[in-house]
Amino acid sequence: MTAASSNTELIGHMFIAGVSVRGSGTAIRGFDPNTGRELEPEYHRGDASHVDAACAAAAEAFGPYRATTSDRRARFLEAIADGLAAITDDLVRRAHAESGLPEARLTGEAARTTGQLRLFAAVLREGSWNGVRIDPGQPDRTPLPRPDLRQRAVPLGPVAVFGASNFPLAFSVAGGDTASALAAGCPVVVKAHDAHPGTSELVGRVITDAVAAAGLPAGTFSLLNVPQEAGVTLVTDPRIKAVGFTGSRAGGLALAAAAARRPEPIPVYAEMSSVNPVFLLGGALAGHGAELGRAFVGSLTMGSGQFCTNPGLVVGVAGPDLDAFVAAAAETLGESAATAMLTPGIAENYRRGVGALAGEADVIARGSADGGAAVSCRGALFGTDAVSLLGSPSLQAEVFGASSLIVRCADFTEMTTVAAHIEGQLTATLHADESDYGQAADLLPILEVKAGRILFNGWPTGVEVTHAMVHGGPFPATTDSRTTSVGSRAIERFLRPVCYQNAPESLLPTAVAVGNPDRLWRRIDGELTRD
Repeated sequence: MTAASSNTELIGHMFIAGVSVRGSGTAIRGFDPNTGRELEPEYHRGDASHVDAACAAAAEAFGPYRATTSDRRARFLEAIADGLAAITDDLVRRAHAESGLPEARLTGEAARTTGQLRLFAAVLREGSWNGVRIDPGQPDRTPLPRPDLRQRAVPLGPVAVFGASNFPLAFSVAGGDTASALAAGCPVVVKAHDAHPGTSELVGRVITDAVAAAGLPAGTFSLLNVPQEAGVTLVTDPRIKAVGFTGSRAGGLALAAAAARRPEPIPVYAEMSSVNPVFLLGGALAGHGAELGRAFVGSLTMGSGQFCTNPGLVVGVAGPDLDAFVAAAAETLGESAATAMLTPGIAENYRRGVGALAGEADVIARGSADGGAAVSCRGALFGTDAVSLLGSPSLQAEVFGASSLIVRCADFTEMTTVAAHIEGQLTATLHADESDYGQAADLLPILEVKAGRILFNGWPTGVEVTHAMVHGGPFPATTDSRTTSVGSRAIERFLRPVCYQNAPESLLPTAVAVGNPDRLWRRIDGELTRD
């Protein structure tokens, strides 16, 4: 073990409570999907002893870290953001090499990552995350007096975060799960994704340095390179109190099952599977069907379709207007070159998924095979009818990559049947002109039950990091439809309410103290006030 380095040189290490550690297990390397070459340096996986050390340090850090003021945690998050901004060029170069994603896209993702951190810093200072409710005592109430009741939110404890393959920055080591957990007052243990170990090391060093500079307990943050089975060990460690995960349905369900089997079950906030249906209503199709078809392909092929919000299902009423949409989409996709996928394993799963669809649906179009990437995605567009879709679970399954299925309905009634029978989704999109608003009104109550975000006249790829954003949805989109992994409400996943009854004034936490010393918005006797 050595002290963590402060530069951007990659040395193949992970970080456990402020200490730079080289694993002793199986060797892994980053992989460039554009060239097919493995990248330096070599990393070695950690084992259960490293998981144990990280969890022990996080548990030790929890007490003093949760006791820090909101402003101190806000300054800590801003220091991480500043540190990442200072090495943006290095981050983008390495992330591009390890993912094949365009540098322009990664530059935007780097800005989103620092923006998330700054958003939660602002949330901490604003203070409503405390969720303060006060019902002052009524000693003279009859027939029984009412006790003095004061409620605030407190952090759950150490959180395990699993980095995502498709967002090496925004959903990874310093991504939304880490930012919101740290904001809540929870130490974080991150399992780095094997697809981008170098990017993870760069980010992990920035956070480790920020912990030290802020004078926080070293166990506030750890970064592990461990195999899949050690990931389960992490989730089942009794010192971990919650989990943030973005990835496959199989991976998310495995972690959720492991967490549920613990003597003390814990919440797993897993974002997993979504086909993000797009509903094309008649007026919109009649007015600009061909234009919509071309725009759809732009969304479908963005990032090789490796978005959790990829539009994998398009539903419309059969007829000439839908035919115009399909024709424009097919022509545009046919001109789209194959692009790099994140890893050989993801590319192989994509090929299998496309092959399965080809066995049940009509092949409408394929993208060009000429792309130049060593591990590439050739876009695919399929067609089927509503009856076939509703009778086949495999036609409704997510294919991770630039693949989508056009569903031709006999009429609007059949379209509503499709909407009612699909699984839970992250998003649902309506393309509707004013003449379609009646039908849109009929679909809205159905889609509210099915999706976390409902879009009008747009495309689901792209998620704004704001206060109102919801990036979540009913199962299997997520394991908990009451939460979001993007936006300021993400902090709520790692908090729980505590009520203080008749507590002496001298012992009350400042958030619920008499006189409101923190100047918070508080709900007193049901009325929101800062008095």
